[in-house]
Amino acid sequence: MSGSSLNVVYMNGILAWRYRLLYVLVVMHHERRKIIHFNVTDAPTARWTAQQIVHAFPYDTAPKYLLRDRDAIYGSLFVQRVKGMGIEQKLISPRSPWQNPFVERLAGSIRRECLDRAIVFNERQLRQLLQSYFEYYHKVRPHRSLWHDSPISRPVEPPERGKVVELPLAGGLHHHYLRQAA
Repeated sequence: MSGSSLNVVYMNGILAWRYRLLYVLVVMHHERRKIIHFNVTDAPTARWTAQQIVHAFPYDTAPKYLLRDRDAIYGSLFVQRVKGMGIEQKLISPRSPWQNPFVERLAGSIRRECLDRAIVFNERQLRQLLQSYFEYYHKVRPHRSLWHDSPISRPVEPPERGKVVELPLAGGLHHHYLRQAA
């Protein structure tokens, strides 16, 4: 991934049970729209965000570029940490989400396809829900920009392979249909 770029999306305000706000940080690789790392917190800080970048890229796996918005969560500690990792930051213009279309689309997909259909009780449950959604997102969900493939490419299954069976994913929110020999 040394010559590649990635995006960071910071999703504001997911309302959990008992009116507790939870925040999600997602790191996405551009080329295949793959989610590299995500985490959830109720108290985001620049220190927490900087630590998430370290967790996303252990050892020498950091990309060359990082595209992000100008949210206050990316404080000086975050900027220093990213610079120390050898990543060049590219900031989008203020109030210009169209300059960061991949993560804007991802944030919308997460909300529409996952969070709008679930009641979130706490951080742990939100992490589990997102983990199962991202498994669906990576292995099954078709992406227009990837010619209707998923980030982790899947083989085409011919009719000779057997009967079509349905497997529930993401807690039954989505389904994977595949052919299985009788």
